[in-house]
Amino acid sequence: MNLFLRILKFFQSEAHAVVSKFEDPVKLIEQGIRDLKKDFDDSMKSVAQLKAISIGAKKELEVKKQIAADYEQKAMLLLEKAHKGELEQSEADRLAGEALKKRQEALKEIQNLTTNIKNYDSSLGVMEKKILQLKNKIKESENEYTSLKARATVAKTTKKINQQLSSMNSESTMAMIEEMKTKIQEEENLAEAYAETSMLETSVDDEINNAIGTDLDVQKSLEAMKQKLLANPKD
Repeated sequence: MNLFLRILKFFQSEAHAVVSKFEDPVKLIEQGIRDLKKDFDDSMKSVAQLKAISIGAKKELEVKKQIAADYEQKAMLLLEKAHKGELEQSEADRLAGEALKKRQEALKEIQNLTTNIKNYDSSLGVMEKKILQLKNKIKESENEYTSLKARATVAKTTKKINQQLSSMNSESTMAMIEEMKTKIQEEENLAEAYAETSMLETSVDDEINNAIGTDLDVQKSLEAMKQKLLANPKD
């Protein structure tokens, strides 16, 4: 049962997150920009890989062209040797035929490579066009994101202010003012009370001292003099 409740809460939270996400256009654009950038990065990698293949094919094409030219030249040299009597005609024909076969194989590979390179270049053109479109789309989305984010911030702030203003009618405002007046009056009364208490304590001390008067001071002085005389009798 507990497991079922946990699963239910999980799906509820996930559903709430999905709903919240779709209710927030700013978050949707953020996710869209991330997806576009991922597509852009993937496309750039694919272009780089295809260009590497095309470069390799073009290099191989040049090699094959050189091989075909070399075999053609070798066949020609063999026939020239036979013509000059430096080589048996039959042997020259056989070797020249083998050289021409090698040349023919090279020419076939040249044809295949040329076709492949043409296809590579065509695919690269399509992919580069797509990359440019993605780049423009990312820029457009980022501009739209900046605009919507600013508008969302303004809307949120305006909504909050309007909510506060709507909750503050004339009656509630006057009530808050009266409440503030009451609190200020209470603080002023308390300050005045403390001042009067301090003055009261001071006046009581004065009354006590006045009641005792100077007689007590004279009596104390007299007693002190007597004690001094007793302590130091004359001879």
